[in-house]
Amino acid sequence: MSKKFSNISVVGLGYVGLPLSLQFARSGLSVLGFDIDQEKVDSINDGKTYLKHFSSESIAEQVHANRLEATTDPSRLSEVEAILICVPTPLDDHREPDLSFVLDTARTIASHLTNGVLVTLESTTYPGTTEDELRTVLELESGMRAGTDFHLAYSPEREDPGRDDESVKTIPKVVGGYTCKCSELAKCLYEQALDMVHLVSSCRTAEATKLLENIFRSVNIALVNELKVVYEAMGIDIHEVIAAAATKPFGFMAFQPGPGLGGHCIPIDPFYLTWKAREFGKHTRFIELAGEINTAMPEYVISKVVDALNDEGKALKRSKILILGLAYKANVDDCRESPSFVLMEKLQTKGALVEYNDPLVPIMPPTREHAHFTGKQSVEIEDAYDLILVSTNHAEYKSFDFTSYSCPLVDSRNCITKKPQKYYQA
Repeated sequence: MSKKFSNISVVGLGYVGLPLSLQFARSGLSVLGFDIDQEKVDSINDGKTYLKHFSSESIAEQVHANRLEATTDPSRLSEVEAILICVPTPLDDHREPDLSFVLDTARTIASHLTNGVLVTLESTTYPGTTEDELRTVLELESGMRAGTDFHLAYSPEREDPGRDDESVKTIPKVVGGYTCKCSELAKCLYEQALDMVHLVSSCRTAEATKLLENIFRSVNIALVNELKVVYEAMGIDIHEVIAAAATKPFGFMAFQPGPGLGGHCIPIDPFYLTWKAREFGKHTRFIELAGEINTAMPEYVISKVVDALNDEGKALKRSKILILGLAYKANVDDCRESPSFVLMEKLQTKGALVEYNDPLVPIMPPTREHAHFTGKQSVEIEDAYDLILVSTNHAEYKSFDFTSYSCPLVDSRNCITKKPQKYYQA
């Protein structure tokens, strides 16, 4: 089967949807971005960026070439040949999968679904979501049948904000369809814009692939986080150990410990499988243990903060603390699920007076779990605090000269090179 797509829609114009839209537009397709956020839609149509790692020029170029536009009007989804869903799949208040964004999107799409259109889900989720929940809503709301009247597939996003060595175009794309024809059509679509497409046997296999990728990272990060605590008790520097082990050219992959997990994928995705496994009477003990270890890391970091303050003869309560870094990883403005929020919350609960600095996140955005921090502003780095805590390894912090600072600095990322005299690893 061979088909050329000429126009598509990407639903959800965030960290996944925007770069995907740009790549398809650069490849010559007409892309209609759809989002309920009017500010994002207006920004795109004005050729302006709202994500720091994409330039306004890259958006304006495609808009001016009439290959990219954005809308909040769902009726326009009836104009396209394929619809790619890139909406959030968070956990709810009980740490269980929240598919509301996906299913609400499905209801919106179903009202404007046309015969022969391809619908692809890119949001990370548990095996069975595409073939069961998503398909059911689309069929019930549209009166059409998947695999016959419209086509359905799953292709997990592999976006990694901040990377310069890989791109949407070069990262291999895993694709699985509801039927063989669905798979082939999805493969044809992605091959028009991406270098490599890897076809798997089903939507469930593709969904399971994405979970494995992120569980692999979660488990290995938990391992080095646990070893960090153990080796410290033995007087051994975990970072020196990792660097030495990484000299082995086979059988080892380096992972770095930190203050906890952040981002939309690694702290969340493993629990999607844990939840789904219970339906089959299976328990994911390894995954759950890794989650417990990673979730406990902010408390470990705070214990180091307490130790450093004790050395100064100070209590944590009423101490002024500056957290360096709100983003969940270095050199990006993405602070979803960042451990910095947890550190700030826990420190304030214990009576500390906490400020933060982040050159890429000047104002705290709204978040689901820490809404009361919304609008808090980044402050300058200065030697006027009782303690400085490094939570994110931004390049700016790596090169910052702390050598003359008199206050203690606790480094949870092992990233500070110009260290103050009172330097602590965490």
